[in-house]
Formats: sequence, structure tokens, C-alpha cells
Amino acid sequence: MAHAGEKSRALRKRAEAVIPGGVDSPVRAFRAVEGEPPFIKRGEGARIWDEDGNEYIDYVGSWGPLILGHAAP
Repeated sequence: MAHAGEKSRALRKRAEAVIPGGVDSPVRAFRAVEGEPPFIKRGEGARIWDEDGNEYIDYVGSWGPLILGHAAP
């Protein structure tokens, strides 16, 4: 995964001001794996885009998508 861009970094700083660690779960604490989380802007099917315009494909299908699929009507 690419490192977070400028927009994602700015959003992370805002989140850290109101949410301990900037995330709502220790599972998503990217610092533990020396990474920076991208902030997701939108999704379409298994593809997601972050605030910096980077596109990703969800190869994991974890949590909701595992059970419900992507972008269910």
C-alpha cells in the first residue's frame, strides 16, 4: 500500500485531535506497522479511492464486504 498523501496526513492530524490515536480501533493503528493510513473518499465495487486520488483494490474483503459484498444495492 502506498503511504498516505498530503490530504490524508492532514485528515489524520484532525482525527488525532478528537479520537485517541486517530482511529476507532487498535486494529487500524497503522503506527504499529510503521505505516500511515489513507483516508478513503469513495468506493465503487471492490475499488476505493483515497483523498489524494490514489486508487486501491480490496483484495482482503474483510468485515462487511466479506459478508455483504461490495456496494450492495
